Amino acid sequence: MDRVAVVILNYNGVEMLRRFLPSVIEYTKGARVIVADNASTDSSLAVLAAEFPSVEVIALDENYGFAGGYNKALDKIDAEYFLLLNSDVEVTENWLQPLLRFMDSHPSAAACQPKLLSYNDKQMFEYAGASGGFIDKYGYPFCRGRIFDTVEKDCGQYDDCARLFWATGAALMVRSSAYRSAGGLDEKFFAHMEEIDLCWRMVARGGEIYAVPQSKVYHVGGATLAKSNPRKTYLNFRNNLLMLYKNLPAGSLCRIMTVRAVLDYVAAFKFLLSGEWGNFKAVLRARCHYRKMKKEYKGVRAANLSLAKNPAPHGMTEYSILWRYYARGNKCFSEIPVK
Repeated sequence: MDRVAVVILNYNGVEMLRRFLPSVIEYTKGARVIVADNASTDSSLAVLAAEFPSVEVIALDENYGFAGGYNKALDKIDAEYFLLLNSDVEVTENWLQPLLRFMDSHPSAAACQPKLLSYNDKQMFEYAGASGGFIDKYGYPFCRGRIFDTVEKDCGQYDDCARLFWATGAALMVRSSAYRSAGGLDEKFFAHMEEIDLCWRMVARGGEIYAVPQSKVYHVGGATLAKSNPRKTYLNFRNNLLMLYKNLPAGSLCRIMTVRAVLDYVAAFKFLLSGEWGNFKAVLRARCHYRKMKKEYKGVRAANLSLAKNPAPHGMTEYSILWRYYARGNKCFSEIPVK
């Protein structure tokens, strides 16, 4: 068994591979570097063979999305730790060692993440994970360094190792045993929210998630879908609702989902009033498909709840982050209480 396998999922990302794979090869010593290709139709495979012969390649037979692609690839890898790394991430010297040391010295840790900074403005945190993720009681994720669209400058304010609710899928080190016992990423999600759902299951079953900011990487972000893309809006809303249904305790499910319905329709009509017709329809379609898919998840929900050791996982707030952000004006993570 290998100690660490760094696995980069690629789909038609040849230019990203050319730009960012060299830093991974240079600064990732002592670990396997693997590109799992989701049946790209560009020149990715040819470029990998010609320009990066030291990199292992797992060529998948179709595009399984982020969740399915990683599950299929990781099934073929025997390592103590998996490190899921986006193809648009630039790593830094000695980025891997702090993560590995932390996981080795914290056997209760199921996963951890580095500090995620913006590739385009390296003084700023990056939207997709910043310095570690949390979630409010209605399912809205936020980070140390990013709440909704407010992204903070990195001034070292979140440089402590912190226990989280979720770690970013852009650069996620996960204990392979925890990944497999939790069932891996949910392939029906296809993409978006899948790492938060995975972390929820691992935390509920007794694992712990951490940020290790002594490791630092730079993420482009939005390389696949822009934040305003209706497809991304649809996946985020649908998958967030499915995640809540899969994992919320019975005592709070009905109340939380009723409030979420109201909030989702408010968001939809805000899109409509802003002239974002595609995003308006995306929210309505997401809610429609969530209702249709619920029956597929009844058994999954029952299994998750039966295996949960902690009905109130660390890092889930008892307040609404929407209220804190919009009504009370708390724009920075340091302004809000998180247990």
